[in-house]
Amino acid sequence: MGILDLFSLEGKVAMVTGGGGGIGRGIALGLAEAGADVALAGRREQPLRDTGAEIEARGRRTLALPTDVREWANVEALVQAVMDEFGRIDVWVSNAGGLQEQRVNFLVKTPEESWDATTTLNLKAPWMCAKAVWPAMRANGGAIINVSSVGGISRGAPTNGVYTAAKAGLNHLTKTLALEMAPFNIRVNAILPGGVRTEDFEDASGGGDEYFAEMAKNQPLKRLGREEDFGAAAVYLASDAASWVTGHLLMVSGGP
Repeated sequence: MGILDLFSLEGKVAMVTGGGGGIGRGIALGLAEAGADVALAGRREQPLRDTGAEIEARGRRTLALPTDVREWANVEALVQAVMDEFGRIDVWVSNAGGLQEQRVNFLVKTPEESWDATTTLNLKAPWMCAKAVWPAMRANGGAIINVSSVGGISRGAPTNGVYTAAKAGLNHLTKTLALEMAPFNIRVNAILPGGVRTEDFEDASGGGDEYFAEMAKNQPLKRLGREEDFGAAAVYLASDAASWVTGHLLMVSGGP
């Protein structure tokens, strides 16, 4: 077997939450290009169908499942729907996250409902997804990838503390799940994006072209993240190329 063969996902089935756009879209298309059939979950149906059409154009099967992963019953139903359609789940990517209409604020000024909404989406939901999918994976093994943030390993994040605290928790959750699931040959890793211009980030920051251009200038590699950057990282972590990698936090951030 050649080294590039290790990156193939031919015959695998993947699920990507938050797969309709941004980082999730990049990951879904990357997995499809590597050979996987890819199911997509998200709260808005049309973006899922748009991404699904691109997956099918790459010769792979797909399934669009409008779902809110903040509810346990929805997550259970999501796993069942993928199993009913494909008969297996080899790769699970918990990408759904962000601020989702919550505004950045100082911690002491953050309303309780905003704290609950942000931590549920960014920490509780990936835990529920891992809990729901592991019975489907434990017989044959698999790979779980959580999409976290470099903010989760920062020294602090004034005005964005709820989000980064949740991502710090997700990083630790990833490492603990990796140890607990290792006996079942389930690898659990995380991708930690740096600066990326997403719709969610635009809404939360209120920034426009000038804001993001300045952000790019401050990056060591002088650009923001692109969708394909995260697709490539996900293919690596999902494939046999990373068969001896678990509990790892992979920074994809354009610099330290």
